[in-house]
Amino acid sequence: MADSSDSVSIDMETISLGGKEYLVKTQHGPISVAVFGDQDKPALITYPDLALNHISCFQGLFFCPEASSLLLHNFCIYHISPPGHELGAGPIGSNELMPSVDDLADQILEVLNFFGLGAVMCMGVTAGAYILTLFAMKYRQRVLGLILVSPLCRAPSWTEWLLNKVMSNLLYFYGMCGVVKELLLKRYFSKEVRGSGQVPESDIVQACIRLLDERQSINVWQFLEAMNGRPDLSEGLRKLHCRSLIFVGENSPFHSEALHMTAKLDRRYSALVEVQACGSMVTEEQPHAMLIPIEYFLMGYGLYRPTLSLSPRSPLSPSCISPELLSPESMGLKLKPIKTRISLEV
Repeated sequence: MADSSDSVSIDMETISLGGKEYLVKTQHGPISVAVFGDQDKPALITYPDLALNHISCFQGLFFCPEASSLLLHNFCIYHISPPGHELGAGPIGSNELMPSVDDLADQILEVLNFFGLGAVMCMGVTAGAYILTLFAMKYRQRVLGLILVSPLCRAPSWTEWLLNKVMSNLLYFYGMCGVVKELLLKRYFSKEVRGSGQVPESDIVQACIRLLDERQSINVWQFLEAMNGRPDLSEGLRKLHCRSLIFVGENSPFHSEALHMTAKLDRRYSALVEVQACGSMVTEEQPHAMLIPIEYFLMGYGLYRPTLSLSPRSPLSPSCISPELLSPESMGLKLKPIKTRISLEV
């Protein structure tokens, strides 16, 4: 596959850290994987939300200095793009079979096998969080843990289904038009960063708009159709025994979905972080709010040790949660206290 540097000029600085792009052939069509880091290190798999790729969904988190030391220095990152969502992708042929969410989850298994990976850490945002959760339920031995941002786990509500259908029809007949971009921005970001008549859009929103303009509308349409036909995963979540760390923006349209998912997961293995004044895409809007919770989450795996005299107990143990996590002011963040499903009686 052509190197990513052949793509659009605005993306040059975002892919200059030595990443390599692979096109992995799967039973359900080719899939692009951008690999960053030493492949001898533990693997972290990412999967973005609808109409996004790793540039527009994870750059804010992975390229801030603190995250670089926490993640890039401890993992090899495998950024999986949904079919046709990578930089410079052409339209998916109309003769191609439209993948279901099960097909997309199966593609991840083929990616792992292609790179010779065993069990991996997973990080996904909204639709990507759903695909990775489904993957973890189907292939439990291949998942060490889940870091999910504003995740979905239920079938679409009537409201979401209808909104998706409107967006789907617009994409199919009019492409990535202004109305579609506005609906997607409301899905991703809080009102504060989207701007208004008096307040200009933030830099991250402007960058996202430019990247949305690069998307092939038919490819986004296929992913949206797959997600609009997704089944409810709620009943299987209790049996999911890998540790799960869930982030959700307080202003995310999927806030109630994250609360529902946390309630359904086994409380011994899951924790919830709600981030104030933030939309769905915490990875871009408030990435610093994710750092300390992820740091403590990873301590339980021995994958990252901060320079603190703490024993590597489970980060979901109340005695292991640092006081800083419960004091937003000391962190300089608008972060709600961590909410876990752990009984305080122990």
